[in-house]
Amino acid sequence: MGFTNLLNATGLAVLNNWMFTRSYIATYSPSQADVACFKAIKPAPDASKYPHAARWYKHIASFEEEFATLPGDASKAYSDYGPEKGEVVVNQAKALGGSDDDEIDLFGSDGEEDPEAVHIREERLAAYKERKAAKPKVAAKSVVIMDIKPWDDETDMAGLESSVRAIVKDGLVWGASNLVPVGFGIKKLQINLVVEDEKVSVVELQDQIQDIEDYVQSSDIAAMQKL
Repeated sequence: MGFTNLLNATGLAVLNNWMFTRSYIATYSPSQADVACFKAIKPAPDASKYPHAARWYKHIASFEEEFATLPGDASKAYSDYGPEKGEVVVNQAKALGGSDDDEIDLFGSDGEEDPEAVHIREERLAAYKERKAAKPKVAAKSVVIMDIKPWDDETDMAGLESSVRAIVKDGLVWGASNLVPVGFGIKKLQINLVVEDEKVSVVELQDQIQDIEDYVQSSDIAAMQKL
């Protein structure tokens, strides 16, 4: 591991890359690692070519009088610090004008695919699509509270409710109900129901209820929410 020659362009490019996300060579404060690398560079890095290395070099120069007292092992060489071997290869490639894509082809795009591997992949993809298609979809449902008003206080509310519940639809489930006083002795039927949104239109259901003319004056949706 470590930096290579910090006196040539490639070495300085590696250092510049290293300092792109760092303020110091090895820690979060000045240390002997910075001192060793600083002393290995002459003259200062060109800021137009190596801006991150130049920034670091200028900053470390401000500690020159304190070099001897900075923490760390002063016997270590600058080559003991820096990127791992693999990182050095990548950084040097960048310094010479290459890119990460030139270094390694993770997907083997330049080579021919094994026909057997392609066949296996396609079989697995087809099996996945089949399982996905067979998986039952959860139907969207809504809970509705409906108010159904009679003509007057003499309307047979038991007959009204029985006629309402006689409406049968795929995706419609009638729930609990109660009679709620409206005034002048009149009570309305308040009934709960659950509908599957794709199968049952609440508007059409109200039209059907409205057709029960012997009992129903009108109906309203008191509340509605998705399950």
